[in-house]
Amino acid sequence: MSIKRFFDNTDAKGSEQYIKTQTRYELVHTLVLFGISLSLFFAGYIQTKQRGNLLTIVAVLGCLPASKRLVSFIMYARYRSCSAESAEKIKQSLSDLKGLFDCVFTSYKTNYYVEHLAVRGNTICGYSSKTDFPEAEFQKHITEHLKLEGHKDLTVKVFTDPDKYCNRLAQMAQLPEEEEKTLSVLETLKQISL
Repeated sequence: MSIKRFFDNTDAKGSEQYIKTQTRYELVHTLVLFGISLSLFFAGYIQTKQRGNLLTIVAVLGCLPASKRLVSFIMYARYRSCSAESAEKIKQSLSDLKGLFDCVFTSYKTNYYVEHLAVRGNTICGYSSKTDFPEAEFQKHITEHLKLEGHKDLTVKVFTDPDKYCNRLAQMAQLPEEEEKTLSVLETLKQISL
């Protein structure tokens, strides 16, 4: 476990098994924060023999960031990382394409979990193992956010069949590379995902 990742997970976003490892980090962070609050409460109680003291107030205020981390843990715990079999198949098909594993995009209506996204120029392709994935809603959601960041005329397609997705990755590898645009789109996708 990296101490830096407790405070900033942007370097790990998009890596293989991101959801699984981030769930563990969130759990440890949550337990530590609640532990600090409880220890402050008990220290104040032992010192003064009453609950109404300054350390109790500090302990209650300490529950605010702990509760925020608990909500974050619950969000990550709802999802499972891309299966090892699918991840291996995807990695073999990627060639020089750039992509992200384990992306969760939140909206007011629903959350969209995409196990892998690949980007090349104006094309974004994704894979989700959910057969009832709401592709039209996801496409609208993503293109709106990308437009806000200045990325226009993007094509978004999500596959629910890993073989078809891998075939599309092979086709995307033949497209001309626009590295600056690809990296910019990937960075935006990282920023708007969980």
